[in-house]
Amino acid sequence: MATIYDQGLERRPANYAPLTPLGFLDWAARVYPQRTSLIHGARRFTWAETARRARALASALRRRGVRPGDTVAAVLTNTPEMYECHFGVPLAGGVLNAINVRLDPATIAFILDHGEAKVLLVDREFSEVVGQALALTTRPMLVVDVDDPEYAGPGSGLGAVEYAALLAEGDPADRFDPPADEWDAIALNYTSGTTGNPKGVVYHHRGAYLNALNQAMLWGLTRHTVYLWTLPMFHCNGWCFPWSMAAVAGTNVCLRRVEVGAIFAAIAAHSVTNYCGAPIVHNTMLAAPEALWATVPGPLKAFVAGAAPPAATIESLARRGVDLTHVYGLTEVYGPATVCAPQDEWAALPAAEQAVLNGRQGVRYLVEEGFEVLDPDTMQPVPWDGTTIGEVMFRGNITMKGYLKNQRATEEAFAGGWFHSGDLAVVFPDGYVKIRDRGKDIIISGGENISSIEVEDALHHHPAVFAAAVVAKPDPKWGETPCAFVELKPGAAVSEQELIDHCRARLAHFKAPKSVMFGPLPKTSTGKIQKFVLRQQVRSASAIE
Repeated sequence: MATIYDQGLERRPANYAPLTPLGFLDWAARVYPQRTSLIHGARRFTWAETARRARALASALRRRGVRPGDTVAAVLTNTPEMYECHFGVPLAGGVLNAINVRLDPATIAFILDHGEAKVLLVDREFSEVVGQALALTTRPMLVVDVDDPEYAGPGSGLGAVEYAALLAEGDPADRFDPPADEWDAIALNYTSGTTGNPKGVVYHHRGAYLNALNQAMLWGLTRHTVYLWTLPMFHCNGWCFPWSMAAVAGTNVCLRRVEVGAIFAAIAAHSVTNYCGAPIVHNTMLAAPEALWATVPGPLKAFVAGAAPPAATIESLARRGVDLTHVYGLTEVYGPATVCAPQDEWAALPAAEQAVLNGRQGVRYLVEEGFEVLDPDTMQPVPWDGTTIGEVMFRGNITMKGYLKNQRATEEAFAGGWFHSGDLAVVFPDGYVKIRDRGKDIIISGGENISSIEVEDALHHHPAVFAAAVVAKPDPKWGETPCAFVELKPGAAVSEQELIDHCRARLAHFKAPKSVMFGPLPKTSTGKIQKFVLRQQVRSASAIE
């Protein structure tokens, strides 16, 4: 209904513009043109140079036929070229589809076909697997080779043009209009489904803008922030941090591989202040020799997400002087969308108690309007009693547009006006949420629900354990019992019974694992443990028995 405030007060170019993170780059280049934007090996770029290169990429893509809504795919590591794609592709009107570099050829081929890629940028390291993927699709696309000077391994060019030559085709002085609508797609990210084909999650400019600023504000990023890319930029667009770092004109330190030596060398050489990663990244750092920790020049701030970080990890990092912030989210909510916001009074508690409180998934991000634990049948909030389990649900501006060309999955995900995460959680009396498990990961033993996360947390408190995962094992008497898979720290030794006894001392006895298997754990490229692989191993072993 029209009011007096609608009379002659319409939107105009002078008072309204679609929200988009693309303007952050222009701001950084104008205000801090000579500040260092990117460091990668011997290469250095300023914000003025990064802006020119991104605009040249946008211009070249347009001249090569990219139109609004066209998909530009990238199989790249954390390099300056990948960073430039986060601005250059959407500046051209395209949608950036950053593809997980560890996927198999068939999955990459599916993504290229399903996303209707018009251009594909490929790092030389992945030319073999991408070449096999291209052989599986008949879709015509421009293939662009990216040759990173920091890579000296095998691989040959696949494309019609090299990245540097493509940039030379473009003119950074070309005019680039903002998106016609902030609801327009800016990125396409595929979920790593354990069965069937992955789903394409679509982000819009509005969500990317809001979450990029939210991350900067939440973490207190400043123009002096030096951010180390331990988090893959292909994972939820690096949790929107490519855009966040432009918003604060900080310095991006690229890291081609997440290796202990490279991490500590970068921290020492560039006085890194911030980094992100799954628990496995932090555990890897904790296992580093004392000599490497001695090279750290100052305080570090870290985000941890993915699987719930064990309290032991949080406690150990705190002792190292790492200010760890626990965030939680999914691909469908632009990466993290909740934070375990610390309360002042927690600082007076013993370190172990602080770690338990900080291990919760916490409260909603400021720019996510809804984050609740609901009964999926009634869609009503569960009691804040710390025991009643419900499903984590989201709604708001940093929730995806939906799944590309998958209306059924989109409607199911948004049933009842909320995005259904599939994660099961409880709410404590202070309103903080704690995930108990994925729906498929809950172990039901003799009618009792066992949280695999709770058992894993107990295992991580053992000094010999580097990483642990717990899944259900079929049992003729109890239906299911917990089976633990454990990766030990280098040089450590512990028996199966010792670990079982360790868990029984910390948990109700029925929750302790009945069996323990030792060896490296299967992980995704972002460090998440692939429980579906472990479940398959357990089922196969049970069938043989």
